[in-house]
Amino acid sequence: MQVTPVSPELLVAEVTELVAARSGRVRLAVDGPPPTHPRALADAVAVELRARGRATIVVDAADYLRPASLRLELGRTDPDMFLDGWLDVAGLRREVLDPAAADGSGRVLPRLWDADADRAHRDAYVALPADGVVVLAGALLLGRGLPLDAAVHLRMTAKALARRLPDEQRWTLPAYTRYAMENTPEENANLVVLADHPD
Repeated sequence: MQVTPVSPELLVAEVTELVAARSGRVRLAVDGPPPTHPRALADAVAVELRARGRATIVVDAADYLRPASLRLELGRTDPDMFLDGWLDVAGLRREVLDPAAADGSGRVLPRLWDADADRAHRDAYVALPADGVVVLAGALLLGRGLPLDAAVHLRMTAKALARRLPDEQRWTLPAYTRYAMENTPEENANLVVLADHPD
């Protein structure tokens, strides 16, 4: 494993190159717990890719959660359900990742479910061209069998995550411990970023 010091700007450039080096449609995951801000990295990479002429759609995994009746059936703070039952994996495949495949229809739905209102978003489908990019951003994404072409894992040590996770989310810590052990995200990523310190 090669370890390279990197700044946030250089990280954006490196992830951009990871995608730009691939022809055709690309499905990239930016995976990391909330303190690593995976959506911010995904948005920054999307800006760079668009500047290079690659149509890019950023999909937030938080917009692909299952309905509350399923997600919260074991309670609002069950860490095992948080890991295994919150993300609508089938919906992501059906509405985003399969259509964004090289042989897919290119018809991508950016948002499916509004978890706060517990109802469907009313988004229109977006046509992804033959060289378009989908960037899926969120936590606990890898090792689930999602069809991805590239992945970035923003890794935090358990102690750093415990320090930086907001109090109202601390109940999720056992889920991140299980994720690291069982889903082995570092083995499923093309690029692993040691993200204990955002700078």
